[in-house]
Order: sequence, then C-alpha cells, then structure tokens
Amino acid sequence: MKYPILGAVALLATACNAPTEAPAETAEAVIEQKHNTITEAEIIDGWELMFDGQCTGNFRKYGDTVIGKAWVIQDEALHLDASNKDDWQTNGGGDIVYQDFDGSIREFENFHFKGEWKIAERGNSGIIYLIHEDTQQYPYCWMTGLEMQVLDNGTDSTEGHPDAAIYKHRAGDLYDINAAPEGAAKLAGEWNQFEIIVQDGHLTQILNGVVTVDRQLFDDQWRADVAASKFHEWAGYGTYTKGGIALQDHGDNVWYRNLKIKSLESDAAQAEEAAEE
Repeated sequence: MKYPILGAVALLATACNAPTEAPAETAEAVIEQKHNTITEAEIIDGWELMFDGQCTGNFRKYGDTVIGKAWVIQDEALHLDASNKDDWQTNGGGDIVYQDFDGSIREFENFHFKGEWKIAERGNSGIIYLIHEDTQQYPYCWMTGLEMQVLDNGTDSTEGHPDAAIYKHRAGDLYDINAAPEGAAKLAGEWNQFEIIVQDGHLTQILNGVVTVDRQLFDDQWRADVAASKFHEWAGYGTYTKGGIALQDHGDNVWYRNLKIKSLESDAAQAEEAAEE
C-alpha cells in the first residue's frame, strides 16, 4: 500500500488552493491535539491520510472534476458551509468523493476507514461507501453506495433533525437498512469518532466505540433487506463489492477531520501468505 499513500501525499501537496474560513474559536484557544496527522507506524501499517487539514485536493464533487466552493477548511476540518441553499443541498456544494492521481474515484474492496464528524443543530449528512460512479445512470452517489448516517438526533429538550424520528434514519444507522443502538451518537456540535470496516463482504460500523452495524453484505438476507428499503428503486444499490468513498451534502453544516483509510487483505490472501511462511 505504499503507492496509494504516496498518492495521497502528492495530491495534498499539489492542490492547496482550497477556500479557508477564519477559525471559529479565539486565538487564545489552546490546541490540545494536532489533528489530521499520520505517524510513521501508521504508514508502515498501511494507513493513508485522506485530509491534512490544509488542502482539499484529495476530493472532488461526485460526477465532476473539482470540489465545490462551499466545501472549505475551518479549524483544521473539512467543512460544508451550507449557508447558501440549493433545494435540499448547498449551492457550490454537492457530495464529494475521494479521488486518485488522475481524478478517477479511488475504489476500495476490503478496507478500514475511520475519522471524526461533527454536525450542526438539526443537521443531516452521511458517509457513503462502495460507490459506483456512473452519473448517467445514478445522478447521486447514494443510489449505489451504502450510507453511515450523520445526523443530529436531538435530545429530550431539543428537536434534532426530522429524520431522527424515523427508524433506521438516525446517526450511526446503515441508512434505511439497519438501526444503531440508542445513545451511540453525541450531541450536535460535538465530535463523533467513526469506523467503517468491510472485509470479505462483512460490514462493521462503529460510532464512538459502539458497534452500530455488524452484518454480512451481498447475500440473500442483504438482498431482502435492500428490497424492503427505499433503495429497491435503484438496481445498483448495494451490489458493488468494490467502490468509492464520499461525504454527503444534505444542505446542512457539517465538519469532518482525521480521515484515514487502510486497504485490507482478503481472508484468502492472508491464509495464502500464512501458508507460504
């Protein structure tokens, strides 16, 4: 995995013209942790840094060649400034995908993807993966990719996003397919840690240390669950065993940081390597 790691570094180094917003906190704020960094040990272990807190060059709009101007850097986070609405999305926004050297979407089959997200009050976003980019057939990446829901669930005293009242539409859910346990998500405006692991067609979603989804993909049960969901309208949804990663523009302010991904070997490949040792 050294080649993809160098690719991520090269893209970050050559595309640093991203819009930057002034820090939301005062200059006196104490920075307790350096975000968006990667250690030598992580690189050796196969991890790559997707976003360094300074450049947006590793991302572009789904179906386009550049990233929208509404995606900016704020406080070392990749932030969607949703102040200028365009129907249910953002003017100058759009879903953004992780890209390769040549601008093609980076695809992963077996992978471990992790990072942090923060959502505004009553906000909605999503982390979408196993995407097949075909804008003629699928204008939106969620028509093929699976989504870990990013949402303000609200509290007893705050309303939250309307989707919080819908089963399988809450933060940490595999959107419209599997519901997360109650209480896994933090409050709006607080950082949440997430992990998404796909290994030989088995999916694990983790939110703040809580396993929210643990299931097999692409089997008969999976196909039945998709058929019972809103995604039955799109023949390609949840059928691609290898695909891209996206961050969703749902017309609300959202922040992402410390995004890292690692390609994993299949169980068969690991067994073959073990047999050769």
